[in-house]
Amino acid sequence: MYTVPSHINPKLFDADVSGEANRMGFGRGLKAVGATNDSVVALCADLMESTRMIEFAEAYPERFIEMGIAEQSMASVASGMAAMGKIPFIASYAMFSPGRNWEQIRTTIAYNNANVKIIGAHSGVSVGPDGATHQAIEDIALMRVMPNMVVLAPSDGIEAEKATLAVTEFKGPVYMRLAREKTPTVTTRETPFAIGKAEVYMERDPAHIESVGIITTGTTLFNAMVAGKRLNEKGIGASVLHLATIKPFDEQGVLAFARNHTHIITVEEHQIAGGMGSAVAEFLSLVHPKHILRMGVHDMFGQSGTLDELFKHYMLDADSIVQSAERLHG
Repeated sequence: MYTVPSHINPKLFDADVSGEANRMGFGRGLKAVGATNDSVVALCADLMESTRMIEFAEAYPERFIEMGIAEQSMASVASGMAAMGKIPFIASYAMFSPGRNWEQIRTTIAYNNANVKIIGAHSGVSVGPDGATHQAIEDIALMRVMPNMVVLAPSDGIEAEKATLAVTEFKGPVYMRLAREKTPTVTTRETPFAIGKAEVYMERDPAHIESVGIITTGTTLFNAMVAGKRLNEKGIGASVLHLATIKPFDEQGVLAFARNHTHIITVEEHQIAGGMGSAVAEFLSLVHPKHILRMGVHDMFGQSGTLDELFKHYMLDADSIVQSAERLHG
């Protein structure tokens, strides 16, 4: 029988499983760290409500700066504030930060190893009706190649809140991608979270010799968990490894996971080129080569639609993961 840790949402597979957009957890977390750390400041590019910086802004208006639609300036100002001992959080849609201000982030923040936390909201195709121009599906690739940069993709609101607290304590530049739409809550308050640590959220049925290891990040975790459950019930041993941290990469965790499975599937709401799946493939090709099926967006732009429609179209839904695993098994 497959197993899931006791610290996972006990109603995860119920029809009435609750959920929220993970950006909501960021809003709670930022307000919480603002209460305990006077050095925390927040800068926003005219998207205070969408990015959920509104909670911090209303609680601590003297430490909030509305930059307007000026993402490049926002990055540079934040770097200067960090040099003076502040802990700046900067937020916009991921398409604009880091999309529009990548060079300023690179030169003024990463190059100087400045203690700035970059929040890219509304990432991935699940931005939905906003369409291709607002769907950041290249941001992991942009940020994980940048020296000094930590890259996070929390799965749900609870994990995003924990990540916000963790990055406040971490000294150095961090990029955290968040989503617009509500997704089911997988984790609980008891679920462990640490920067740089992958977590196994489903262990396959050991009775199945043929097995698939599903590695996921961010908002696709729930679909991966549902797919893993169905696969185990179909007689294909499936486990799920969640990489809330894409960089620094948990080499030991990924290697142990890969060694325990016949096939590996990576699932992410991002281009398959340069994303989390690429990081997995780059690493395993050196230490434990095996066939890896990367599921994500295949060299195309996004389009308008609901979250469910787009996940199905780009084969990020549970049914598509199951079908892909069955083809590997066959």
